[in-house]
Amino acid sequence: MRSVRSIKVLENIPVLVRCALNVPVQGGEVAGSFRLRRALPTIEYLRKHHARVVLIGHIGNKGTETLEPVFRAMKEFIPELRFCPVTTGPKARDAVRQLPPGGVLMLENLRRDKGERENRRDFAAALADLADIYVEDSFDVCHRPHASVVGVPEFLPSYAGFLVEEEVRELSKALKPGKPSLAIIGGAKFGTKEPVLKKLLALYERVFVGGALANDFMQASGRPIGKSLVSGADKTELKTLMGNRKLLLPVDYVVARAGTTVASGRVVEIQDVDPIESILDNGPKTIALIAAHAEKAKTILWNGPLGNYENGFVQGTEAIAHVIASSKARSIVGGGDTVAAIEKLGISDQFSFISTGGGAMLDFLAKGTLPGLDALR
Repeated sequence: MRSVRSIKVLENIPVLVRCALNVPVQGGEVAGSFRLRRALPTIEYLRKHHARVVLIGHIGNKGTETLEPVFRAMKEFIPELRFCPVTTGPKARDAVRQLPPGGVLMLENLRRDKGERENRRDFAAALADLADIYVEDSFDVCHRPHASVVGVPEFLPSYAGFLVEEEVRELSKALKPGKPSLAIIGGAKFGTKEPVLKKLLALYERVFVGGALANDFMQASGRPIGKSLVSGADKTELKTLMGNRKLLLPVDYVVARAGTTVASGRVVEIQDVDPIESILDNGPKTIALIAAHAEKAKTILWNGPLGNYENGFVQGTEAIAHVIASSKARSIVGGGDTVAAIEKLGISDQFSFISTGGGAMLDFLAKGTLPGLDALR
Protein backbone atom coordinates (compact mmCIF):
# COMPACT_ATOMS: atom_id res chain seq x y z
CA MET A 1 0.00 0.00 0.00
CA ARG A 2 1.14 3.53 -0.70
CA SER A 3 1.42 5.60 2.45
CA VAL A 4 0.02 9.08 2.97
CA ARG A 5 3.64 10.01 3.71
CA SER A 6 4.52 9.39 0.06
CA ILE A 7 2.20 12.11 -1.30
CA LYS A 8 4.61 14.67 -2.73
CA VAL A 9 2.32 17.70 -3.08
CA LEU A 10 -0.41 18.56 -0.57
CA GLU A 11 -0.40 22.37 -0.55
CA ASN A 12 -4.01 23.52 -1.11
CA ILE A 13 -4.95 20.05 -2.49
CA PRO A 14 -8.41 18.71 -1.54
CA VAL A 15 -7.95 15.30 0.08
CA LEU A 16 -10.86 12.93 0.70
CA VAL A 17 -10.25 11.01 3.94
CA ARG A 18 -12.38 7.98 4.82
CA CYS A 19 -12.53 8.15 8.64
CA ALA A 20 -13.87 5.88 11.36
CA LEU A 21 -16.76 8.10 12.45
CA ASN A 22 -19.14 5.29 13.47
CA VAL A 23 -19.02 5.91 17.22
CA PRO A 24 -21.63 5.22 19.94
CA VAL A 25 -24.21 7.99 20.33
CA GLN A 26 -26.55 8.19 23.33
CA GLY A 27 -29.12 10.92 23.82
CA GLY A 28 -27.77 12.82 20.84
CA GLU A 29 -24.21 12.93 22.19
CA VAL A 30 -21.15 10.81 21.42
CA ALA A 31 -20.61 8.30 24.24
CA GLY A 32 -17.10 7.18 23.28
CA SER A 33 -14.43 9.06 21.34
CA PHE A 34 -11.87 6.24 20.92
CA ARG A 35 -12.16 6.09 17.12
CA LEU A 36 -12.20 9.87 16.76
CA ARG A 37 -8.97 10.21 18.68
CA ARG A 38 -7.37 7.54 16.52
CA ALA A 39 -8.32 9.50 13.39
CA LEU A 40 -6.44 12.64 14.45
CA PRO A 41 -2.82 11.80 13.45
CA THR A 42 -3.65 11.49 9.73
CA ILE A 43 -5.85 14.59 9.80
CA GLU A 44 -3.19 16.66 11.57
CA TYR A 45 -0.49 15.47 9.15
CA LEU A 46 -2.56 16.65 6.19
CA ARG A 47 -3.34 19.96 7.90
CA LYS A 48 0.32 20.52 8.69
CA HIS A 49 1.05 20.17 4.97
CA HIS A 50 -1.76 22.64 4.15
CA ALA A 51 -4.11 20.22 2.42
CA ARG A 52 -7.83 20.89 2.35
CA VAL A 53 -9.14 17.91 4.33
CA VAL A 54 -12.57 16.44 3.59
CA LEU A 55 -13.75 13.81 6.09
CA ILE A 56 -16.22 11.17 4.98
CA GLY A 57 -17.70 8.34 7.03
CA HIS A 58 -20.87 6.67 8.18
CA ILE A 59 -22.82 6.19 11.38
CA GLY A 60 -25.39 3.52 12.21
CA ASN A 61 -27.04 0.99 9.93
CA LYS A 62 -30.44 2.48 9.16
CA GLY A 63 -29.26 5.01 6.61
CA THR A 64 -31.15 7.80 8.37
CA GLU A 65 -28.73 8.74 11.15
CA THR A 66 -26.80 12.00 11.11
CA LEU A 67 -23.13 12.69 11.79
CA GLU A 68 -23.95 15.99 13.50
CA PRO A 69 -23.27 14.61 17.03
CA VAL A 70 -19.93 13.28 15.77
CA PHE A 71 -19.17 16.68 14.24
CA ARG A 72 -19.79 18.35 17.61
CA ALA A 73 -17.55 15.83 19.37
CA MET A 74 -14.80 16.19 16.77
CA LYS A 75 -14.84 19.98 17.13
CA GLU A 76 -13.38 19.50 20.62
CA PHE A 77 -10.24 18.20 18.88
CA ILE A 78 -10.47 20.40 15.76
CA PRO A 79 -12.19 23.69 16.73
CA GLU A 80 -12.12 24.99 13.12
CA LEU A 81 -13.98 21.92 11.80
CA ARG A 82 -16.85 22.65 9.39
CA PHE A 83 -19.92 20.51 8.59
CA CYS A 84 -21.83 19.99 5.36
CA PRO A 85 -25.34 18.47 5.62
CA VAL A 86 -24.99 16.60 2.32
CA THR A 87 -22.43 14.16 0.95
CA THR A 88 -22.23 14.88 -2.77
CA GLY A 89 -23.43 17.42 -5.32
CA PRO A 90 -23.06 21.19 -5.80
CA LYS A 91 -23.48 22.09 -2.12
CA ALA A 92 -20.73 19.65 -1.07
CA ARG A 93 -18.43 20.86 -3.87
CA ASP A 94 -18.94 24.48 -2.81
CA ALA A 95 -18.16 23.60 0.80
CA VAL A 96 -14.88 21.98 -0.29
CA ARG A 97 -13.94 24.99 -2.48
CA GLN A 98 -14.47 27.34 0.47
CA LEU A 99 -12.01 25.44 2.66
CA PRO A 100 -8.75 27.29 3.30
CA PRO A 101 -5.42 25.40 3.22
CA GLY A 102 -5.29 23.35 6.43
CA GLY A 103 -9.07 23.53 6.81
CA VAL A 104 -11.18 20.47 7.66
CA LEU A 105 -14.73 19.68 6.53
CA MET A 106 -16.97 16.78 7.60
CA LEU A 107 -19.65 15.60 5.18
CA GLU A 108 -22.94 13.99 6.19
CA ASN A 109 -23.46 10.23 6.73
CA LEU A 110 -22.44 8.29 3.60
CA ARG A 111 -25.10 5.65 4.17
CA ARG A 112 -27.89 8.16 3.60
CA ASP A 113 -27.27 7.38 -0.07
CA LYS A 114 -28.02 3.79 -1.12
CA GLY A 115 -25.13 4.02 -3.54
CA GLU A 116 -22.69 3.64 -0.62
CA ARG A 117 -23.65 0.12 0.41
CA GLU A 118 -24.49 -0.91 -3.14
CA ASN A 119 -21.04 0.26 -4.29
CA ARG A 120 -22.61 2.16 -7.17
CA ARG A 121 -20.09 3.56 -9.56
CA ASP A 122 -21.94 6.86 -9.98
CA PHE A 123 -21.90 7.49 -6.21
CA ALA A 124 -18.18 6.66 -5.99
CA ALA A 125 -17.54 9.03 -8.90
CA ALA A 126 -19.54 11.80 -7.18
CA LEU A 127 -17.43 11.39 -4.04
CA ALA A 128 -14.22 11.38 -6.06
CA ASP A 129 -15.34 14.58 -7.78
CA LEU A 130 -14.85 16.40 -4.48
CA ALA A 131 -11.08 15.90 -4.24
CA ASP A 132 -7.82 15.11 -6.01
CA ILE A 133 -6.51 12.49 -3.59
CA TYR A 134 -8.11 9.72 -1.50
CA VAL A 135 -6.80 8.49 1.87
CA GLU A 136 -8.22 5.36 3.49
CA ASP A 137 -7.99 5.68 7.26
CA SER A 138 -11.09 3.75 8.36
CA PHE A 139 -9.85 0.22 8.99
CA ASP A 140 -13.17 -0.72 10.61
CA VAL A 141 -14.90 -0.74 7.18
CA CYS A 142 -12.08 -2.14 5.05
CA HIS A 143 -13.84 -5.53 5.00
CA ARG A 144 -16.89 -4.00 3.30
CA PRO A 145 -17.03 -3.58 -0.51
CA HIS A 146 -18.75 -0.20 -0.29
CA ALA A 147 -18.41 2.75 -2.66
CA SER A 148 -16.31 4.89 -0.32
CA VAL A 149 -14.01 1.94 0.41
CA VAL A 150 -13.40 0.18 -2.91
CA GLY A 151 -15.14 2.44 -5.45
CA VAL A 152 -13.42 5.78 -4.92
CA PRO A 153 -9.87 4.34 -5.35
CA GLU A 154 -10.82 3.56 -8.97
CA PHE A 155 -11.07 7.29 -9.64
CA LEU A 156 -8.37 8.90 -7.47
CA PRO A 157 -4.74 8.29 -6.47
CA SER A 158 -5.22 6.40 -3.21
CA TYR A 159 -3.13 6.03 -0.07
CA ALA A 160 -3.26 4.44 3.38
CA GLY A 161 -3.54 6.73 6.39
CA PHE A 162 -1.54 6.29 9.58
CA LEU A 163 -4.30 4.33 11.34
CA VAL A 164 -4.70 1.80 8.53
CA GLU A 165 -0.94 1.35 8.35
CA GLU A 166 -0.77 0.72 12.09
CA GLU A 167 -3.68 -1.73 12.04
CA VAL A 168 -2.07 -3.80 9.28
CA ARG A 169 1.31 -3.76 10.98
CA GLU A 170 0.04 -4.74 14.44
CA LEU A 171 -2.52 -7.32 13.33
CA SER A 172 0.08 -8.93 11.09
CA LYS A 173 2.13 -9.49 14.25
CA ALA A 174 -0.88 -11.28 15.75
CA LEU A 175 -0.58 -13.83 12.94
CA LYS A 176 2.88 -14.75 14.28
CA PRO A 177 2.20 -15.07 18.01
CA GLY A 178 4.89 -15.61 20.58
CA LYS A 179 4.39 -18.85 22.49
CA PRO A 180 2.65 -19.78 24.70
CA SER A 181 -0.26 -18.01 23.00
CA LEU A 182 -3.92 -17.50 23.87
CA ALA A 183 -6.80 -16.28 21.69
CA ILE A 184 -10.18 -15.31 23.17
CA ILE A 185 -13.16 -14.98 20.82
CA GLY A 186 -16.56 -13.90 22.12
CA GLY A 187 -19.72 -12.41 20.70
CA ALA A 188 -22.22 -14.30 18.57
CA LYS A 189 -22.86 -15.51 14.98
CA PHE A 190 -20.79 -18.63 14.45
CA GLY A 191 -21.02 -18.23 10.66
CA THR A 192 -18.97 -15.01 10.72
CA LYS A 193 -16.47 -16.36 13.27
CA GLU A 194 -15.86 -19.83 11.79
CA PRO A 195 -13.04 -18.79 9.38
CA VAL A 196 -11.09 -16.94 12.06
CA LEU A 197 -11.60 -19.74 14.60
CA LYS A 198 -10.07 -22.23 12.18
CA LYS A 199 -7.15 -19.89 11.49
CA LEU A 200 -6.51 -19.22 15.17
CA LEU A 201 -6.68 -22.89 16.07
CA ALA A 202 -3.87 -23.42 13.59
CA LEU A 203 -1.75 -20.55 14.95
CA TYR A 204 -2.47 -20.33 18.69
CA GLU A 205 -1.84 -22.91 21.40
CA ARG A 206 -5.15 -22.22 23.15
CA VAL A 207 -8.33 -20.68 21.73
CA PHE A 208 -11.13 -19.86 24.18
CA VAL A 209 -14.64 -19.41 22.79
CA GLY A 210 -17.07 -17.47 25.00
CA GLY A 211 -20.17 -15.34 24.78
CA ALA A 212 -23.19 -16.51 22.81
CA LEU A 213 -20.76 -18.13 20.38
CA ALA A 214 -20.06 -20.84 22.97
CA ASN A 215 -23.76 -21.70 23.16
CA ASP A 216 -23.59 -23.26 19.68
CA PHE A 217 -20.80 -25.56 20.83
CA MET A 218 -22.63 -26.52 24.01
CA GLN A 219 -25.83 -27.28 22.11
CA ALA A 220 -23.90 -29.45 19.62
CA SER A 221 -22.39 -31.42 22.49
CA GLY A 222 -25.84 -32.13 23.95
CA ARG A 223 -25.50 -29.91 27.02
CA PRO A 224 -28.53 -27.89 28.17
CA ILE A 225 -28.61 -24.24 27.14
CA GLY A 226 -32.21 -23.36 28.07
CA LYS A 227 -33.46 -20.36 26.10
CA SER A 228 -29.98 -19.09 25.28
CA LEU A 229 -29.15 -17.38 21.99
CA VAL A 230 -27.77 -19.69 19.30
CA SER A 231 -27.01 -19.10 15.62
CA GLY A 232 -28.13 -22.45 14.22
CA ALA A 233 -24.63 -23.46 13.16
CA ASP A 234 -23.94 -26.81 11.51
CA LYS A 235 -23.46 -29.35 14.30
CA THR A 236 -21.06 -31.48 12.30
CA GLU A 237 -18.71 -28.52 11.84
CA LEU A 238 -19.01 -27.61 15.51
CA LYS A 239 -18.18 -31.13 16.63
CA THR A 240 -15.15 -31.18 14.33
CA LEU A 241 -13.83 -28.02 15.96
CA MET A 242 -14.60 -29.41 19.41
CA GLY A 243 -12.31 -32.32 18.62
CA ASN A 244 -9.37 -29.91 18.51
CA ARG A 245 -7.46 -30.15 21.79
CA LYS A 246 -6.56 -26.45 21.58
CA LEU A 247 -10.20 -25.35 21.93
CA LEU A 248 -11.34 -24.10 25.35
CA LEU A 249 -15.00 -23.64 26.32
CA PRO A 250 -16.73 -22.24 29.44
CA VAL A 251 -16.93 -24.44 32.53
CA ASP A 252 -19.59 -22.38 34.33
CA TYR A 253 -22.14 -19.68 33.53
CA VAL A 254 -24.14 -16.80 34.87
CA VAL A 255 -27.78 -17.53 33.96
CA ALA A 256 -31.10 -15.73 34.46
CA ARG A 257 -34.69 -15.84 33.29
CA ALA A 258 -35.72 -13.65 30.38
CA GLY A 259 -36.53 -10.07 31.36
CA THR A 260 -34.82 -10.24 34.74
CA THR A 261 -32.05 -7.97 35.98
CA VAL A 262 -28.34 -8.62 36.36
CA ALA A 263 -28.85 -8.90 40.12
CA SER A 264 -31.08 -11.96 39.61
CA GLY A 265 -28.39 -13.88 37.75
CA ARG A 266 -26.99 -17.02 39.33
CA VAL A 267 -23.81 -19.02 38.75
CA VAL A 268 -24.27 -22.62 37.60
CA GLU A 269 -22.19 -25.47 36.24
CA ILE A 270 -22.56 -26.05 32.51
CA GLN A 271 -24.87 -29.04 33.01
CA ASP A 272 -27.24 -27.20 35.36
CA VAL A 273 -28.96 -24.66 33.06
CA ASP A 274 -32.75 -24.74 33.56
CA PRO A 275 -35.01 -24.88 30.47
CA ILE A 276 -36.46 -21.45 31.32
CA GLU A 277 -33.06 -19.76 31.81
CA SER A 278 -30.62 -18.11 29.41
CA ILE A 279 -26.83 -18.12 29.55
CA LEU A 280 -25.85 -14.46 29.88
CA ASP A 281 -22.22 -14.46 31.05
CA ASN A 282 -19.30 -16.69 31.95
CA GLY A 283 -18.80 -17.64 35.58
CA PRO A 284 -15.84 -17.33 37.99
CA LYS A 285 -14.40 -20.78 37.24
CA THR A 286 -14.26 -19.89 33.55
CA ILE A 287 -12.52 -16.60 34.32
CA ALA A 288 -10.01 -18.49 36.47
CA LEU A 289 -9.40 -20.95 33.60
CA ILE A 290 -8.65 -18.10 31.19
CA ALA A 291 -6.51 -16.32 33.76
CA ALA A 292 -4.35 -19.42 34.25
CA HIS A 293 -3.55 -19.52 30.53
CA ALA A 294 -3.15 -15.73 30.30
CA GLU A 295 -0.58 -15.74 33.09
CA LYS A 296 1.72 -17.98 31.03
CA ALA A 297 1.03 -16.44 27.62
CA LYS A 298 3.45 -14.31 25.63
CA THR A 299 0.73 -13.28 23.14
CA ILE A 300 -2.97 -12.74 23.88
CA LEU A 301 -5.53 -11.92 21.20
CA TRP A 302 -9.05 -10.90 22.27
CA ASN A 303 -12.13 -9.96 20.26
CA GLY A 304 -15.70 -9.93 21.53
CA PRO A 305 -17.44 -9.80 24.95
CA LEU A 306 -17.93 -12.88 27.12
CA GLY A 307 -21.48 -12.01 28.14
CA ASN A 308 -24.59 -10.11 27.10
CA TYR A 309 -22.66 -6.87 27.52
CA GLU A 310 -25.27 -4.50 26.10
CA ASN A 311 -27.84 -5.63 28.68
CA GLY A 312 -25.60 -5.22 31.69
CA PHE A 313 -23.97 -8.63 32.02
CA VAL A 314 -20.48 -7.15 31.98
CA GLN A 315 -18.72 -8.87 34.88
CA GLY A 316 -17.04 -11.61 32.83
CA THR A 317 -15.88 -9.20 30.12
CA GLU A 318 -14.51 -6.70 32.62
CA ALA A 319 -12.80 -9.44 34.61
CA ILE A 320 -11.01 -10.68 31.50
CA ALA A 321 -10.03 -7.10 30.62
CA HIS A 322 -8.30 -6.82 34.00
CA VAL A 323 -6.67 -10.26 33.58
CA ILE A 324 -5.16 -9.33 30.22
CA ALA A 325 -4.18 -5.84 31.33
CA SER A 326 -2.22 -7.25 34.26
CA SER A 327 -0.49 -9.95 32.21
CA LYS A 328 3.00 -9.59 30.79
CA ALA A 329 1.85 -10.79 27.37
CA ARG A 330 1.74 -8.80 24.17
CA SER A 331 -2.01 -8.04 24.00
CA ILE A 332 -3.99 -7.31 20.83
CA VAL A 333 -7.69 -6.58 21.31
CA GLY A 334 -10.64 -5.33 19.24
CA GLY A 335 -14.41 -5.27 18.86
CA GLY A 336 -16.90 -2.57 19.88
CA ASP A 337 -18.01 -3.93 23.26
CA THR A 338 -14.49 -5.13 24.06
CA VAL A 339 -13.05 -1.67 23.53
CA ALA A 340 -15.99 -0.07 25.37
CA ALA A 341 -15.22 -2.21 28.43
CA ILE A 342 -11.53 -1.29 28.36
CA GLU A 343 -12.30 2.41 27.95
CA LYS A 344 -14.86 2.29 30.77
CA LEU A 345 -12.31 0.71 33.09
CA GLY A 346 -9.66 3.29 32.17
CA ILE A 347 -7.01 0.68 31.40
CA SER A 348 -6.44 1.29 27.67
CA ASP A 349 -2.76 2.09 28.18
CA GLN A 350 -2.18 -1.39 29.63
CA PHE A 351 -2.80 -3.11 26.28
CA SER A 352 -0.19 -3.41 23.54
CA PHE A 353 -2.62 -2.61 20.71
CA ILE A 354 -6.33 -1.82 20.54
CA SER A 355 -7.84 -2.21 17.08
CA THR A 356 -10.59 0.08 15.79
CA GLY A 357 -12.03 -2.88 13.89
CA GLY A 358 -14.39 -5.61 15.03
CA GLY A 359 -15.44 -7.61 11.99
CA ALA A 360 -12.59 -6.09 9.97
CA MET A 361 -10.08 -7.30 12.54
CA LEU A 362 -11.44 -10.85 12.41
CA ASP A 363 -11.58 -10.88 8.61
CA PHE A 364 -8.00 -9.63 8.37
CA LEU A 365 -6.80 -12.31 10.77
CA ALA A 366 -8.64 -14.98 8.78
CA LYS A 367 -7.59 -13.83 5.29
CA GLY A 368 -4.51 -11.66 5.72
CA THR A 369 -6.05 -8.86 3.66
CA LEU A 370 -9.33 -6.97 3.10
CA PRO A 371 -11.12 -5.48 0.05
CA GLY A 372 -10.37 -1.94 1.23
CA LEU A 373 -6.68 -2.74 1.53
CA ASP A 374 -6.54 -4.44 -1.86
CA ALA A 375 -8.09 -1.32 -3.40
CA LEU A 376 -5.04 0.68 -2.31
CA ARG A 377 -2.51 -1.62 -3.96
